[in-house]
Amino acid sequence: MIPEIRLEKTDISSKMQQTATVLENELAWLQELINLRIALYFKHETEYTSIYDIFPPDLSIYDTPYSKFIQENKLSIQERILLILALVPHIQPSLLDILSTKNKDYDRRFSEFGGVFLEYHQGLVPTAETAMFILAGDNLQKRLAYQTFFTTQGLFVQKGIIQATSQKKEAPLLSFIWMIANEYIEYFIKGTPYQVAYSPDFPAQKIETKLSWEDLIVSKSTGVGLQEIRDWLTHGTTILESLQLGKRLKPGYKSLFYGAPGTGKSMTAALLGKTTGKQVYKIDLSMTVSKYIGETEKNLAKVFDQAQHHDWILFFDEADSLFGKRTQVNSANDRYGNQEIGYLLQRIEDFPGVVILASNLKDNIDEAFTRRFQSMIEFRMPGVEERHGLWKQSFAAALPLDSTIDLWQIAERYELSGGLMMNVVRKCTLEAITKQQNSISQSSLENAIRQELQKEGILLS
Repeated sequence: MIPEIRLEKTDISSKMQQTATVLENELAWLQELINLRIALYFKHETEYTSIYDIFPPDLSIYDTPYSKFIQENKLSIQERILLILALVPHIQPSLLDILSTKNKDYDRRFSEFGGVFLEYHQGLVPTAETAMFILAGDNLQKRLAYQTFFTTQGLFVQKGIIQATSQKKEAPLLSFIWMIANEYIEYFIKGTPYQVAYSPDFPAQKIETKLSWEDLIVSKSTGVGLQEIRDWLTHGTTILESLQLGKRLKPGYKSLFYGAPGTGKSMTAALLGKTTGKQVYKIDLSMTVSKYIGETEKNLAKVFDQAQHHDWILFFDEADSLFGKRTQVNSANDRYGNQEIGYLLQRIEDFPGVVILASNLKDNIDEAFTRRFQSMIEFRMPGVEERHGLWKQSFAAALPLDSTIDLWQIAERYELSGGLMMNVVRKCTLEAITKQQNSISQSSLENAIRQELQKEGILLS
């Protein structure tokens, strides 16, 4: 049994100290396993006959992201070895130096040890072959039995924790790098959920809101439709797996949000994520379609793969720009464009999570695709009662509307979307602060409303 390593008290937080202790113990265990595997492989004298004679450290007493992951996923001994090995290049690369040893007979490294050397990194980076060597040595029966760990059936590849892509297409099955994907490093060390940086290669951006579900003011029919999506996010797995309806029902949930700009489609998508504990990523369709053949599919594949691994909600704003009525094929570009749309439609249909498409008009979306939606939810311009509710909750308590303002009259007189109303709030509040006023006057409120309406090309009598 490996003696447990205790860290001396330091200035770091207790959580970080626990994480360091857990990883130190796991690394010490892995180091002993590697040393023993090499001894067994070269038939050196040792008190053990198998690496599995050495028991892993007990992590049940620790409350860290790493130990929680092991417990929640009920990892086997082999999977624990694979997990800590994949972390080694990130946290203690020198541990694998022993596997850089050369075979003196051939003046090169032992091919059975696997591993690669990358530019800008001095240490050995393990491959799946390195992992297999530690798990099974040259025992062919065990090597065949452990193959599953390195395929899409294995937990780490399936969840995207390991990116199972070979350096070359013609390379052997176990030649791909066995290293934790960058997005999981912060999670295993700090418990921080992964967030992808927005870029041309990854045309998606996380959207959030500070509002709560109680702040959402929509029509009753819209509210019913939104509640169905929340219910699916909560109970979808039960329906598909526990009730075994996954054989008959398509995975995931697809919904179309349609309505005028400023009616709250983006905010509602963010709220759905917030209230169900899921991250929401908005797809920038203007960056999605590339002029370079093949780039669009590649970029979209990155988004969908990450979304599936991390159980994100995907939100396509202004979806009619890509999912509108199909164009007639007049050129090779048109034909390829339709192929790209077809690819995207298929990825959406196969996506096991929630996908939301937003459009100004329902009729703008191709009917061939609308048939695949589980719901189509209209976001109407707010009525008088809804506008009154929005006005009532929008201003700061420390800088309110003047008490003489009749909000019902304002709500009845001016038809504005929620987005325009927020612009009005911004203008009025800024003016009041600049003029050092204690409240917002009716004239200031109505002037701001008129400016917003004029900006939209609406003339008031």
